Amino acid sequence: MRYLTAGESHGPQLTTILEGVPAGLPLTAEDINTDLARRQKGHGRGRRMQIEKDQAEILSGVRHGYTLGSPITLAVENNDWKHWTKIMGIEPISEEESEEVKRKISRPRPGHADLNGAIKYGHRDMRNVLERSSARETTVRVAAGAVARQILAQFGISVAGHVLEIGGVQANPPQYKSLEELQEVTEASPVRCFDSAVEKDMMQAIDDAKKNGDSIGGVVEVIIEGVPAGVGSYVHYDRKLDAKIAAAVMSINAFKGVEFGIGFEAARRPGSEVHDEILWDEKNGYTRKTNNLGGFEGGMTTGMPIVVRGVMKPIPTLYKPLKSVDIETKEAFEASIERSDSCAVPAASVVAEAVVAWELADALIEQFGQDRIDLIAENIEKMRAHAREF
Repeated sequence: MRYLTAGESHGPQLTTILEGVPAGLPLTAEDINTDLARRQKGHGRGRRMQIEKDQAEILSGVRHGYTLGSPITLAVENNDWKHWTKIMGIEPISEEESEEVKRKISRPRPGHADLNGAIKYGHRDMRNVLERSSARETTVRVAAGAVARQILAQFGISVAGHVLEIGGVQANPPQYKSLEELQEVTEASPVRCFDSAVEKDMMQAIDDAKKNGDSIGGVVEVIIEGVPAGVGSYVHYDRKLDAKIAAAVMSINAFKGVEFGIGFEAARRPGSEVHDEILWDEKNGYTRKTNNLGGFEGGMTTGMPIVVRGVMKPIPTLYKPLKSVDIETKEAFEASIERSDSCAVPAASVVAEAVVAWELADALIEQFGQDRIDLIAENIEKMRAHAREF
């Protein structure tokens, strides 16, 4: 499977086209809109989330509630577009009105794509960069991920994401009975955190940053259960599933690090405390005593839960802006301010769920068949049985 996204932050809409989704998958707009609403929640979000109420429209690839196997087009309108029709308009404008209409930006913001993108594409107006590099684009990535979540559900695979850290406030490792419980508890939390003891401290850290005109980042975790062993491959670097998932997580706006299982902690421990001992019993077949490696060995799944974490840096748009240089005058200025969040970590956990779910669904479809959801499910069950009996 693959997907492409298109659209600018203040353009008329965001669009994604999904190719390779198997036929026969139950899919409605509501399946997608549930995750779009989750992305918009979270303590620390800015005014944009009060303006937008993201709703996906399915424009192709689905008939009477089931996918056809043909490309699926999803579109999400930008409600704020009505205030930007001239600034972001498609048609040419006259020289006389260009400066008034364009709202030209010549002062790049440190930590953003502004300057590098302007140099790459030759834009003297960096609005041409920031409109596309904005995290608003993740709206339709979440929509694509919602479709992937529906695919995984057909195979008995569950996905959940949550927040482990915000602004240096760390949660205790979650002790949950099921992913459903983890999801239920974190969805009720303003910061999407399972540990209620630190929830208020996280919110206070966000409020303090906002009051100071600053922003803060954090750490999110995605857990996937029910994946059979042997998904992915060791034979080529570009077929290692953990590598694909790592790349997808790193592609999320403002993410600067990724780890599986105990991750970087493995560098501080001897091998005897890192590698997961192998067990076997007649009911479950092969299992592991621990899951320090986060469900992966040799680029392939072990059958244990996939556990992946991503580090999100503070959003670079600040209300006490850092120093920058005007590309027209080369004079020092304070970087320009665009409307922004003080913390988007809770929302980022939903985006992380989406991109991880997509990579896993893609890997399963590639490995176990491509065209029909029912036949793929049968092949996955055969693989599970094979692993138990091996």
